[in-house]
Amino acid sequence: MECDETTFGGARHGPRGWGALGKVIVFGIIKRNGQVKAMPIATHDRKAVMQQIDAHTREGSLYYTDQWQAYATLKLRGDHVVIRKEKGRPVGRDHINGIEGFWSYAKNWLYPYRGVPSKYFHLYLGEVCYRFNHRNEDLQTLLYKLLREIPITKLSPLLVQK
Repeated sequence: MECDETTFGGARHGPRGWGALGKVIVFGIIKRNGQVKAMPIATHDRKAVMQQIDAHTREGSLYYTDQWQAYATLKLRGDHVVIRKEKGRPVGRDHINGIEGFWSYAKNWLYPYRGVPSKYFHLYLGEVCYRFNHRNEDLQTLLYKLLREIPITKLSPLLVQK
């Protein structure tokens, strides 16, 4: 499992980095050569990140992360490989290029919208995850199949989940 976090949102005046106003903090997990899961989190701290890791991974997994100190307790859940970087590039053979590639994909996909209301951001992020996970398949066929399987009465509650 590769774990990482990023922010979504345009250039803003004022503080930069994790304290920037108007940005949405997103945490993501990707299996090597597998599915990606990404979700907005309220704060950029160990508690929020570990809640998502507990909810979406199994104990005993092999985790690849960057050097952020919040990941230090992952050794209690399974094997943990810390990726060291020099000048933005990983040192050695280990990497987290899978999740970094997803961030690039998601930001490029959402860029034409020039800002998404934070109230609906989770829906746009869900669509990007679905498209990424099924990028080698015909989406039209998949969507028709979903529309036939899910009754119309179930669609409304699905649109407001966070």
